[in-house]
Amino acid sequence: MKLIDVYTKLKQLNLPVIQTNDVAAYLDINVNHANKLLSRISETAQLIHIKHGLWLFPDTDALVLPGFLTAPFPSYISLQTALYFHNMISQIPNIIYAVSVGRAKIYKTPMATVSIHHIHPSFYFGYEEKGINGLLKIASPEKALLDIFYLSQTKTRLFKALPEVKLPKNFKMAVANRMIEKITSVRKRTLVQRSFSEFINVNANLG
Repeated sequence: MKLIDVYTKLKQLNLPVIQTNDVAAYLDINVNHANKLLSRISETAQLIHIKHGLWLFPDTDALVLPGFLTAPFPSYISLQTALYFHNMISQIPNIIYAVSVGRAKIYKTPMATVSIHHIHPSFYFGYEEKGINGLLKIASPEKALLDIFYLSQTKTRLFKALPEVKLPKNFKMAVANRMIEKITSVRKRTLVQRSFSEFINVNANLG
């Protein structure tokens, strides 16, 4: 099978991300053969190899990366990346930030550097699914901000200083407070509530 034919068939799947095992099954070939074909296509810059068994088309939105990098653990875009997505901060983050119930890790890929941060499963919610098949999962404005306060209580120092944040008109205070109530640790819930209240008071005074 010619590379151009393989590439055409893969594009017809209309998927931003493909996996070697799926390609092998789709083309009815063994995994080793599929891997060689994908490697050869990547040499033409028509595919990007992200990690073992995972490939991306160059026009794919890099924001879908976390979900594939953390699999089988779920993850969603949050923190500074989500704040920028919702026009809450002006500076473009040079790293894609996401949270997951899996372990914290930094992935350096040809497409982007992805920083994954761990949160407790009970606090894993508050995101929206966008894009093809809902592959892009991104925190709501309320959750993106609260995730920063939540992680500022951990050992990492990345979220100790909050960037200048502008609350959007659709920011819902009641929703944010209900989210805080779901934090199972009393100590952490108290600290997040305190940080959030201080932030709101400062913004109210500036307004």
